[in-house]
Amino acid sequence: MLAETKSLHQPTEVDANRFEKVKPHLELIAALLSGVLIFIGWLLSKYDLGTASVMVYVAAYFIGGFAKAKEGIEDTIANKELNVEMLMIFAAIGSAIIGYWTEGAILIFIFALSGALETYTMNKSHKEISALMDLQPEEALRVKNGIEEVVPVAALTVGDHILVKPGERVPSDGKIIEGHTNLDEAAITGESIPVSKSLNDEVFAGTVNLRGSITVEITKPNHETLFQKIINLVQTAQSAKSPSQQFIERFEGKYVKTVLVVVGLMMFVPHFALGWSWQETFYRAMILLVVASPCALVASIMPATLSAISNGARHGILFKGGMHLENLGNLKAIAFDKTGTLTKGKPEVTDVVVREDLTEEELLQRVGSIEKFSNHPLASAIVSFANAKGSVLIKPENMQDVAGFGVQASFDGVEWKVGKADFVGRNEAEQFQNGKALTFAEQGKTVVFARDEKGIAGVLALKDTVREETIRAIQALKQEGIHTVMLTGDSKKTAIAIASETGIDMHIAECLPETKVEEMKKLKERFGTVAMVGDGINDAPALATASVGIAMGEGTDVALETADIVLMKNDLPRIAEAVKLSKKMNRIIKQNIIFSITVIMILIASNFMQSLALPMGVIGHEGSTILVILNGLRLLRL
Repeated sequence: MLAETKSLHQPTEVDANRFEKVKPHLELIAALLSGVLIFIGWLLSKYDLGTASVMVYVAAYFIGGFAKAKEGIEDTIANKELNVEMLMIFAAIGSAIIGYWTEGAILIFIFALSGALETYTMNKSHKEISALMDLQPEEALRVKNGIEEVVPVAALTVGDHILVKPGERVPSDGKIIEGHTNLDEAAITGESIPVSKSLNDEVFAGTVNLRGSITVEITKPNHETLFQKIINLVQTAQSAKSPSQQFIERFEGKYVKTVLVVVGLMMFVPHFALGWSWQETFYRAMILLVVASPCALVASIMPATLSAISNGARHGILFKGGMHLENLGNLKAIAFDKTGTLTKGKPEVTDVVVREDLTEEELLQRVGSIEKFSNHPLASAIVSFANAKGSVLIKPENMQDVAGFGVQASFDGVEWKVGKADFVGRNEAEQFQNGKALTFAEQGKTVVFARDEKGIAGVLALKDTVREETIRAIQALKQEGIHTVMLTGDSKKTAIAIASETGIDMHIAECLPETKVEEMKKLKERFGTVAMVGDGINDAPALATASVGIAMGEGTDVALETADIVLMKNDLPRIAEAVKLSKKMNRIIKQNIIFSITVIMILIASNFMQSLALPMGVIGHEGSTILVILNGLRLLRL
């Protein structure tokens, strides 16, 4: 009996889950369904089934207009001010009163569809906060009086000691009091190369412990960690309204009031002042309500925007909304993250310098063999380079990892050391081959030294190499008159080297996430409309702060969700193409707006002069709407 009861309840739970998945799309589904009903009603009217067609139109009114009507009524009550939603409802009802059900229903459909798309985009844009939260551990292993205890991260206090094992994320900001390790700090700094950490070094929440176990003393409350600041910065930036959005909201109230006041006067004044009949007065008022409705104005923007968005999607550029596409055309400056955006995000061996009595093949065999069995952050890059050069790697003897310095091992009784300058002898390392290592360091490269029994055997320089298409992308943006900037967490030497290689106009080095936000605010004050291009978690606040955030398609989920535009194929030159597309769209939208307003003014003036019949008013109103839609659809062919 219990099993039967459970099975009876199971479909209800499944249905509830399905409803939750469909719920965010209900407004869009309702708008599309109303469009289908309009078509059915039109067919019925063609076959002289007037009553049936009216019933179908009424259904289209309710299904398509419910969400916007509800929103309009609620906003009117809350703000004590009429809005465009209410004007649309009145215009649709006015069309029905004078017998033009099709026009009223189409008005509802166009407005409902645009509202549904806007709602869907807004819901989508809030997912990055949950994506950020998923990266912060919920529990930590606290050590107190030698006893380990799993506790919620929120329960940690300043001074607590926590144990972080290899592969785990650091749960809160602190400093290392025991152990040595390498930390992947890409979530904070964006730097692709892991950082060696030892006693008293600072660690940040959200970073990944790659190697040894470490004991960390908490130095900040959970709500003050650097990772939590990233979340707060994203929330703050996304809640701010753009100037254009604020202007539209101010314009909306004035437009609605003006139209409704004029329509109200039109229903009475002409009868007494001009001697019109009541029937003529009401007829002219209803025509005014129809022709003054901003249907053509709405169509001036939405079809052009959707066409441009579809065009961009075909070319690997994903726009999350029309506002972002519009802003792109006004771009004056663009900032780039370095790692994974301008560069490939993975270090590669760029130079090998060998002692005179050795060959490059011999050096790579020894160093590659040692690094193959090492967990050094740069090991995989060196091994890949050695393999590509055809080196036959062998297993070394007496392998020993010296934390924070390098690795040492033996081949046939000869000891080799691979690592930092201090590990192999700084003075000798810096003087090797007339200071080649210092030259590499000046170029922003990471230097790895190798030493055998005779001294420094060779030097390997590694660098996060610039993407092949980066230089073309920068040049294309400059041709559009856009100032280029690089914001990076790397050192000044690395920033200078990359900026010189790519042709970037300006670079700012050693940036933390909050630094990037501050620099982005300064750029916006200086240039106005500024874009940010990035791929990492650490870029999310800057992406949200920028006028337009652009993410690389292979970037982190947080960057993809935070950004306004996504380059699906990581093709940087597409940004310049997107700018051109945006400028073309803005021109077409301006053409449409000027045309639609002109038509509305002519129709209104003709109505006052009693020279406009209702059919001609409808033809003029709907005709102008069709024309601006067709003009917008031209963007599909670019």
